[in-house]
Amino acid sequence: MNHFHTTFNIFFIGISLAMLSCSTQSKQASSQSSNPKTETWAEKLGFPKDKIVLILHADDIGMCPEANISASRYLENDHIQSAAVMMPCPNAEEFIQWAIANPQEDVGLHLTLTSEWKTHRWPGLTAVEDAPGLIDEEGHLWRSVRQVVEHASAEEVEKEIRAQIEKSIAFGYRPDHIDTHMGTLYGSHEYTEAYLKVAEEYNIPAMVIDMQDPAIIEAFRSQGYPINQQMIDAVNNYTLPKLDFFGSVPKGKTYEEKCENFYQLLNTLKPGLSEIIFHPSELTDSLKNITNSWQQRVWEAQMFEDPKVIQYMEDKGIVFTNWKEIMQRFEERKF
Repeated sequence: MNHFHTTFNIFFIGISLAMLSCSTQSKQASSQSSNPKTETWAEKLGFPKDKIVLILHADDIGMCPEANISASRYLENDHIQSAAVMMPCPNAEEFIQWAIANPQEDVGLHLTLTSEWKTHRWPGLTAVEDAPGLIDEEGHLWRSVRQVVEHASAEEVEKEIRAQIEKSIAFGYRPDHIDTHMGTLYGSHEYTEAYLKVAEEYNIPAMVIDMQDPAIIEAFRSQGYPINQQMIDAVNNYTLPKLDFFGSVPKGKTYEEKCENFYQLLNTLKPGLSEIIFHPSELTDSLKNITNSWQQRVWEAQMFEDPKVIQYMEDKGIVFTNWKEIMQRFEERKF
C-alpha cells in the first residue's frame, strides 16, 4: 500500500467524479480560492453570453457492442454531440474504426484505470512489470477508485493513460478529447497533475471543470466531492479549455421519472459551457449479465431521441457544441 492511503481520505463515488482531500486542506482551499470569475468559458470561446452551451456526452463506449450501437446511432442522428471510448475494453477498436470512418463526429477517450464489473473485466494496456500497481490479483485493473489510489503511483497512472492515447493513435485515430472513467484521474491531485500534463503535451483537451469560482468548488464539495488546494492549483494552471459545469443524467425508477430528473438537471444549468454525461446501451441479455445498471443505460438509449426530450431542450434555447468546435474556437482566439 503506497503513501496515498495514509495521506487522503479515499472513497468511491460511482460513475461520476471521484475526488479526495483531507478536511484541513479543504478548508484551506475554500479560503484561498480566487474571486469568482466574471466571464464563462462559453463567453471566452465566443458563444452568446446568455446561453446554456451544452455537450451531451456518451461514456463507456467500447465496453460492449450494445454501447457502440447506441453511441453511433446517436451521433449519426445528431441527438448527442460527443462520445468517449474505453481503450482497454474488448470492443474499443471497432468504435475507433467507426470514428475514423466518421471524421466529422467528436470521439474521445474515456481513460480507464478500473474494471468494475463482476464478470466483464479487462487488464490495462501497460505491461504488468512496468506498472504492477495498476493490476489486481486476478490480472485486471482494480474494481474501485479506492483500490487504484491505494496501489498505483502517479507514474504508473501516467504510463497507462499515455498507452491508451498511443493505442488510439496507432489505430489511426487522434482523439478529440480525453476524460476519466469513474473519475479516477481526480482520485489524487498527483493523478490530476499527470492527466492535465498529458493533455497539454498532446494538445488534446481534457474534461476539466473551471475552479476559479469558489462557489463551484463548494457546490461540488457539498455533494461529497472533496477537492484540495493542489487539485485547484493544477486545474487553474491548466492552459486548454475548461467546462463551467459538469453533471450526469440522474437515475429514475421509471423512464418517465428519469426524463423528469433530466429536465430538473437542465433547469439548474446557468449560462456557460456545460457537459452532461450518460451511458446509453441497447437492451440485450448480455448487457443484463454485464451490469446491474442495465435498465438506466437502456433508458438513456431512448431519452435523447425522444421527441418530448428534444422539444424540451429546444424550448430552453440550448446551444449545442462539442470538443472539436471548442478547440477550433480556442485556437482561433489564440488564448
